[in-house]
Formats: sequence, structure tokens, C-alpha cells
Amino acid sequence: MANLLKSALLFCAIFYVVCAKHEQYEGHTLYEVFVKNAEQTKFVHELENQLPIQVFVYGHTEKPGQILVSKELKSYFEKLLASMDVEYSMKVANIREQLELEDTLQANAASKRSNRTSSRLALPYDEIHRYQVVDEYLVRLGNAYPNLVKVESAGSSLLGRDMKYLKISTTNFEDRRKPVIFLMSLLHAREWVTLPATLYAIEKLVIDVTDSDLINDMDWIILPIANPDGYEHSHDSDRFWRKNRREGIGILCMGVDLNRNFDVWWGTASSSNICSDEYHGTGPFSEPETQNIKRILDEHADRIELFIDIHSFGSMVLFGYGIGELSPNALSLAVVGVNMAQAIDRVKWPSKPNYVVGNIFHVLGYRASGGSCDYAHVEAGIPLSYTFELPAFNGDTGLFGFFVDPDFIEQAGFETFEGIKSGARFVRDMLSMRKDDK
Repeated sequence: MANLLKSALLFCAIFYVVCAKHEQYEGHTLYEVFVKNAEQTKFVHELENQLPIQVFVYGHTEKPGQILVSKELKSYFEKLLASMDVEYSMKVANIREQLELEDTLQANAASKRSNRTSSRLALPYDEIHRYQVVDEYLVRLGNAYPNLVKVESAGSSLLGRDMKYLKISTTNFEDRRKPVIFLMSLLHAREWVTLPATLYAIEKLVIDVTDSDLINDMDWIILPIANPDGYEHSHDSDRFWRKNRREGIGILCMGVDLNRNFDVWWGTASSSNICSDEYHGTGPFSEPETQNIKRILDEHADRIELFIDIHSFGSMVLFGYGIGELSPNALSLAVVGVNMAQAIDRVKWPSKPNYVVGNIFHVLGYRASGGSCDYAHVEAGIPLSYTFELPAFNGDTGLFGFFVDPDFIEQAGFETFEGIKSGARFVRDMLSMRKDDK
């Protein structure tokens, strides 16, 4: 009885807090926008620099966009679209209801877990874990598996949070014949479902090893939280926060899109408007978070063969260049990308779409510069560099997009790791073939 009362009180407390937290999104509407030609596409894309709206999906002629608009701007926004004969529909009339639903599901999962005891070292997959929990977990792994795991600090975030990452190796990174696989998640703060992908990979490489070749034949670098300040802000204050927490103008016009801040075609296909979600910063690597990632990449660039930056949403495996040109090894990128996508598709939930594989520009329909994927490939010289876009959630609960249902958390990690394994083994086999040819 005491446990039931404790669970009920916990649920009520969480529910009260989250309802108050999301007041800013009361009456915000998520629109689907259908563009028919290049002129309409350009017009809709430019709206982000003119209005305080949030673009969830950039639309093009083959895929509708998704744009979140405040209740105060709805009428004006609709008039602007009508002036250009752009068709639209309301996907969600009041986004606050979705926010509260997500939090209710998370609170339910938390209350159930409070009645259970577990000796598992691995983190459970019934919630999205906060920065401090993950930070302490990495330290525990280093202490529990000193011959396999080394906990490193990439440096501090803008607000002083330590950006820890793991180096996983059976040979202490000393066997230079082994390729290195680099994984990271949460470069964009609101993309919570990407965290289970890196945590699941860590568990399967360290705690519950069922594929021993993955640690015997290769080394791993995994950075679970690449944007810790923005990530914490997305939990505490603004669920849809994307950027870091660089000071700007007011509480809305601040932050830098870290995935536009890398020194590769910087500023050519991003925004100079600090209020934009795609604001690229004052210069390449202006932000400590991207500087920290650069240091890791540069230190191990001669051995990293596969780089994967995990994002959401859209069920995609993307490769460069974001400016629309193709890499000289685009064919190899496509072949490996398809193999990874097919590995995911074989185990994904039937309700999810198959993964789409292709060049960033040609799949998304817009140019993007200063991204981690392009920097890793072009400047760090990593042969196989990708951006994963995990599926949008759209199950029986009615949640979609960036929202996370606890029931999908472990599945997100499991299916993504199937794709990662495929890419890692391709790298190993190709290196082995090269050695045999010599």
C-alpha cells in the first residue's frame, strides 16, 4: 500500500509540474505545408527568418513540411501561405496537448519503475535519461570495466557541463590496425530518441556482449550527449529547444545550431539570424561543444573509418555533401548506407516506413552547411560519414515527430544498433581485403 501511495504521489507531482512547464505552447498549432514548386519552397523556407516560427520538417515538392506556429501568429501565417497559393493543413491544433501526453507517459513509466528493484548496471529503457544520470553512468562503466572502457572528457560545454565520452577497446586503443567507429547523439537538444541509440550501443559493446567481433575487431568512440546545455534546457524549460545556450537577444533569440557551426562551407547554407533555429554562430567553431567534438575527431582521424551522427526524425541515412554536391566516394557511401538501412528495416516495427538513403540535399530538399557529417568526411578525412535520422514516433498514443513514447525507447536503440553493426562490419571487412591485396 505504501508503494502504491508513493507512486501515486510521484505521478501527481510530475503531472502538475509538466502541465505548468508547457504553458508557453498553449494554442500553438503544427501545420503541414505542401509546396508545389521551387518558388513556393523558397518562400516557405524564408519565413523562418521573418517570423518566430519553428520548423520541424523542411518541406519540398515530394514531402510536406511541418511548422509550429504560435496562436498569436496563426492568422497571419495562414494569410501569408494563401498569398502564395501554398496549401496547408493543421496536423496538431494545440501542441501543448502532445507535450502533456508525452510527459504523462514518461511519468507513468517512472511510477512503475519505482516499485521495482534492479541490479542491472545498464540504464533502463523506460525513460529518457537526463544529463547527470548519463554522466554518472559512464563513470560507473569505466570503473566496472577498466580493461575495456576508458572514460574521457572532451571538454566543457558553454555552461560548464563535462562532455564525457567512452573509448571502448580490448587493446586500449593501442592496436592501430583496428578501425575506429565514432558515434554521437543529441547534437540537437530536442531529439531525445537519439540518446537510447548510443546507450544501447554502449550496453551491447560493454555489458551484454553478444557479438564479440564488434569489440575484438574494432575500437569505438561514443559521445552520448553532444549538446548537454541545450539538452537540459529541453527538459527543464522548452521541449523543442534545438540549439546550445549561447547568450543572444532575450530568451528566444539565443543559442547556436551546433550542426551548422563546423568549419566546412560554414555560413554558406545556414542562417545569420540569431533567432533562427539554424543560426550558425559568429564563426566556425565559435562554440565549445563543436570545438570539443573537433578535438576528438582530429585526434583519431587517421583511424576513424565510420562516423555516425544520430538525429531525429525521418527514417533516413544521409551522407554529404550538404551543399548538394556529391563526394568522390558517393557510390561507396550509398552502398554502405543502403546496407545499414536494410539492416534496420529488417527489424523495425512494421508501422514504421523503410529508411531512405541518399545525399543530404537530395533527400531533404534543402542545402545545409557547417554540419558534423561533412566536417568528419571532408576535413577530418573519415571515409564513411553519415547522419542517421531516426523514425518519428507515430503509434497508438498519437505521439509523433520528436516526441518519445517509453514503449519505443528500447526498440529505437535496438534497431539503430543493427544498422551500426552492419556499417562497422563492412568497414572491418573492407580493411581486411585491402591488407590481403598487399
